[in-house]
Amino acid sequence: MKERETFASRLGFVLISAGCAIGLGNVWRFPYIVGQYGGAAFVVIYIMFLLIMGLPIMSMEFSVGRASRKSITMSFQELEPKGTKWHWYGWFGMAGNYLLMMFYTTIAGWLLLYFFKVASGQFEGMTTAQVSEAFTAMQTQDVGIQLLFMALVVVLGMVVCSRGLKNGVEKANKAMMLCLLALLVVLAVRALSLPGAVEGLKFYLVPNFHNLMYDAEGNFRLFRAVYDAMGQAFFTLSLGIGAMAIFGSYIGRERRLFGEAINVGILDTFVAFTSGLIIFPAAFAFGVNPDSGPNLIFVTLPNVFNSMPGGRLWGALFFVFLFFAALSTVTAVFENILACWMDRWNISRNKAVAANLVLILLLSLPCLLGNNLWSGVQVLGMSIMDFEDFLVSNNLLPIGSVIYLLFCCTSSKYGWGFDRFLAEVDQGQGIRFPARFRIYFTYILPVIVLVIFVMGYWDKFGG
Repeated sequence: MKERETFASRLGFVLISAGCAIGLGNVWRFPYIVGQYGGAAFVVIYIMFLLIMGLPIMSMEFSVGRASRKSITMSFQELEPKGTKWHWYGWFGMAGNYLLMMFYTTIAGWLLLYFFKVASGQFEGMTTAQVSEAFTAMQTQDVGIQLLFMALVVVLGMVVCSRGLKNGVEKANKAMMLCLLALLVVLAVRALSLPGAVEGLKFYLVPNFHNLMYDAEGNFRLFRAVYDAMGQAFFTLSLGIGAMAIFGSYIGRERRLFGEAINVGILDTFVAFTSGLIIFPAAFAFGVNPDSGPNLIFVTLPNVFNSMPGGRLWGALFFVFLFFAALSTVTAVFENILACWMDRWNISRNKAVAANLVLILLLSLPCLLGNNLWSGVQVLGMSIMDFEDFLVSNNLLPIGSVIYLLFCCTSSKYGWGFDRFLAEVDQGQGIRFPARFRIYFTYILPVIVLVIFVMGYWDKFGG
């Protein structure tokens, strides 16, 4: 039997796990909802949910991966009691990785394309309306260009993965993450030095309990703020589809896994938090209304950089940072997909790369075409991209997280069992898993995740 690949260093494991978690949600959602809900007051609630919800589930994913030494399609099969059917979820988890890449590769291609647009000065002198029109035109008209850049992302990600875990995925993600963190700090320092930046900093960070509890019309919304903090803490870590479990399968037993989950959570939060230190001071300095979602990245920020001295340079650096954030996620998820193929069908890495290069290019086409040639296609009232995102974010992530929770916390007669999970998660040195809260993990945390699941449907279809 071929020996399992392993990381060259602990730093590589932490950075690649954080790279998988760090994505566009850290930039286009976290800063905006922090500002909207009263700054630091909201951050405290978010961090509380990250500690009591995100980190325990991440520890469970890491543990299932390390104990089984397999990807999601085989890990449950290795650990489950005979006669149980936990392994059925492995196929849904694998599908979640494909669905995520079906729209993420298109967005990563946009980021790379925008880097070239900003660096070459294509947005200079444009008004806000013109930048918005240029973004819409890119989506609806430039099909060939979008296809080229999406294909570049897929090929680049697969080339990295083809070189193996240590020499490809680990080396590339170490370099990207270290560059990403350096760019983040440089951009934040630049944004904070702008005239008028202090107003944006106040909006972002000064605790405003009125904004936390009431919206602009004076309606009470504290429960909504708590739910959004809960949702952000949960979705930011991409839990439930085995994207973290695969990295657990590549590490040794020298370190306890709860401490490693904390390190990943800290890095993820640092990137999200520091993104706000770039966006709000810069937006307030130039009187641009900070938005959320794709408009923030592709419309609002190009206008900010247009107004900034040396904006072409700072804008290009910002889109390099964003592209690294996206590509680190792409390579991490590609690695999970390839590992699933290698574990399940016992084929070589190069064969898995060749097959998935073609497969992911084909699977990514509906999302790319959904903004132009197939723009009339709607599924449950959603565009193709929104529907793919809905399947992952509102379904597979919460359901998968509940599967991991129940698998690790139920009796060993029906699942892996809490004692076996605890023995795995606590092997090595570092912070112990808080086993005294077993009742919470077994009975309360699954209910919290199911609340997120139900509320996600309510948000989509209830209003």
